[in-house]
Amino acid sequence: MAKYGRAASKSVKSAVHRKKTGTLKSGSGRKVKSRKQAIAIGLNEARAKGAKVPKRKTAGRKSASRKTAGRKTASRKTKRTSKKR
Repeated sequence: MAKYGRAASKSVKSAVHRKKTGTLKSGSGRKVKSRKQAIAIGLNEARAKGAKVPKRKTAGRKSASRKTAGRKTASRKTKRTSKKR
């Protein structure tokens, strides 16, 4: 079974074509220069239209306990300065 539908393919093709002509803009309004970004925008537009496209992959978040488990406690060495008399 196919992951992507025809509508998704058309949307990506349109986005890549707009990127090549220089009219594709990102969310911030800047011109898109990356081919990968153009494809991502095309897929996002296809999702908005309801085309057959897999869900976006989200970055896995680490739990708070796992973040702190990797840290080592900083043991500070105090310098003993001898005073000259």
